[in-house]
Amino acid sequence: MALKKNSRRILPVLAVLGLVATSGYLTLELRQQEDDGITEIRNVGVLNGIKGTTGASTDKGEEGWTRLENPARSVLRGGDGRVKAVLTDGAQTAKLTGPARTFAEPASTGSKVSTTDWVRLMPKAWSEGAEKEKWFKEWYGEYADSKEDDIFASAFQYVQGVQDKKDEQGRLVAGDANFGPLNTTGAEDGDLRLEQSDFYDYLGKPYPFRDGKTGTPEAMRARSLDCSGYIRMVVGFRGRYPLMSSDRSGDGLPRTANGMARSKEGVDVLPLKGITPADRPTAIDQLQPGDLVFFKLDARTKERLDHVGIVLGHDTEGHLIFVSSREEVNGPTIGDIGGVSRLDGNGYYAKTLRSAKRL
Repeated sequence: MALKKNSRRILPVLAVLGLVATSGYLTLELRQQEDDGITEIRNVGVLNGIKGTTGASTDKGEEGWTRLENPARSVLRGGDGRVKAVLTDGAQTAKLTGPARTFAEPASTGSKVSTTDWVRLMPKAWSEGAEKEKWFKEWYGEYADSKEDDIFASAFQYVQGVQDKKDEQGRLVAGDANFGPLNTTGAEDGDLRLEQSDFYDYLGKPYPFRDGKTGTPEAMRARSLDCSGYIRMVVGFRGRYPLMSSDRSGDGLPRTANGMARSKEGVDVLPLKGITPADRPTAIDQLQPGDLVFFKLDARTKERLDHVGIVLGHDTEGHLIFVSSREEVNGPTIGDIGGVSRLDGNGYYAKTLRSAKRL
């Protein structure tokens, strides 16, 4: 289903934003020297139990686990007290500490996010005590210090100016993505670009879903990802999170932003209370990198949420930034064109935020 977005007109000149060829539209840097590995937990929550730890004691210079609430989660700290992993009950998303990276998009924003957070999907949803289970020990042993592409790395492989990436069979899996084809129908809705471009449209290959249905790409949508299609590409096709063929068929992540927000997948970090301005959540300190955030932008979509993005983290000025695919920029961005990409304050997207989910 189409996701209707902000109907503001965008001047064609935006399509010709100048970029330096060697840097591309967005730069992703892996620092030569790693930071100290300190990861801040802005929402500490409440200790679950008197000591709040299981396993080895950090007082002895060994790793130790702490249980926190709001939402319920397990935190692994090294013997120096620094966070190594945050794992939320009911979610497959794991936030690990790794080499520092900097995400920037100088063509459309002054924001720059420097982070040691790496977001990966575990093979199973987390539950208290899972650190003792074989599946987790094997998974963590493989990815604790890995520099293999995570959710963030995949997310920034679709921004303007990046090089194409192909799989071992030579098939295109990443590279500069559009939001959607130009709207040449003269429709009264006034949208500059058409929605409904899913991940298989970008790939140009049919995709067999687990419910027996097949996603058939449209040629005019090649290399295009609307906001929910972008999430399904990064988290689903690339991250291997199960995908529904629509909002109503199959199991896993639904097709639209509204379907994702209202599904039972993952954990509702900021539960959806409603779609009016009065329903804007205030506890955004509970968000962490990798969370999906949902917005109500367009009155034409009535009771439906109509935009989705991924929390990236705090920029160097302390603002909470997210990445999403947008019509105004014609693809994935952390930029300010069409609305500053901040979840704090009273900007366009901050005021239209309605809920958040941790898959």
